[in-house]
Amino acid sequence: MFPVDVNEKFSFSKAVYYNFNPVPVKKPWRDATGGFGNFAPLQGWISIYDGEGVCGETFCSLGIVNNILPLVLTGETRTYQEWYDYIYWKMRNFGFQSGQIVDLGQFDLVMLDIMARRRGLPLHKFLGAKKDWAAAYKGGGSLLSDDEELVADMVRYVEEGYRTVKFKVGSDWGRNMERDARRMEKVRAAVGPDIEIAVDGNQVWNVEDALKFADMIRPFSPAWYEEPVHSHDMNGIRALRERVNMKLGYGESMRNAYAFETYAEKGVDHLMPLVGRMSKMSDLLKIRDLAREKGLRFSSGGTVWLNAAFGALYNEDELLENHEPMTEPIGDCLSVKPEERNGRLYLPDVEGCPIRLDLDRLERERTLESVRYFYADKARMNFAVRAAY
Repeated sequence: MFPVDVNEKFSFSKAVYYNFNPVPVKKPWRDATGGFGNFAPLQGWISIYDGEGVCGETFCSLGIVNNILPLVLTGETRTYQEWYDYIYWKMRNFGFQSGQIVDLGQFDLVMLDIMARRRGLPLHKFLGAKKDWAAAYKGGGSLLSDDEELVADMVRYVEEGYRTVKFKVGSDWGRNMERDARRMEKVRAAVGPDIEIAVDGNQVWNVEDALKFADMIRPFSPAWYEEPVHSHDMNGIRALRERVNMKLGYGESMRNAYAFETYAEKGVDHLMPLVGRMSKMSDLLKIRDLAREKGLRFSSGGTVWLNAAFGALYNEDELLENHEPMTEPIGDCLSVKPEERNGRLYLPDVEGCPIRLDLDRLERERTLESVRYFYADKARMNFAVRAAY
């Protein structure tokens, strides 16, 4: 758990939601199951203010406007824990893997951000970090890239200081294993024997096909084999683990720590939560500690510019994923962000979360589609909306 006062009180007075036009990636992108196309998975940004005008903010979906703001912009005062529990149980009928529960996770992050800013501390220091950086690996490798482009990217990542790289496999919806195995061989030859290479199948195969592909790439010593079969097929994952003789990585589709306990029981070797999809930020530490307890590998994905605040709480071998095709265009939307250098993300000395939206650039480039303002109506304990476009 984070060292926070769960009895700290909050009331919320205002929110500002910045809605984005589609943010293009540098080059069209595709993984084994079709994501994520020509645009970064980015919809908007929320700034929520407490009664004293202290702001917490993060990237978010429109769901936080629809699902969270009506519950919190009421003028009521509750503790951190009371707000979280209140919303959590309001969301239960949507299911604990739902988009609504992810919206709660983003609101949890906003509350932590406000708590850090109230104390004038960067978020990572407020959460107890003893260092100002996070270690990372770098991923990319679109299936739309030809072999030469793929190899050039992986070599560049190594030249930038990364000791672990990752690329996508599952060409032609998993049917062209020969292409993927050839690309693995070429990358291994290009980066040498001392660099870790991981591959990500994005859940494209069944167990038998996943075993077949594992046999094809085993000579090239993959560091881990990420999500080759469906992320919820727990018995399939167990069957694969018993036969594959290769490290399996899972986690980015899961929303809470309980699912990772099941992964560990089924034999997953590498636990991989994704910060933007968690229902509670402290679950990241629960999963990290579970990995340590079980002797498993741990890493964390998501928007690395924000994730670096949590990565500062991890050991040097507990890496963040820096997924370049996604993080580059998102980074271009920011005026403040961590500095990428020699396989690490160095955190800026700013209060609260380590990123700030570059509104001038977003307006100049017409990325900003609209801005909406929401105010609490304390007199009627109601939700009053005033929108400006």
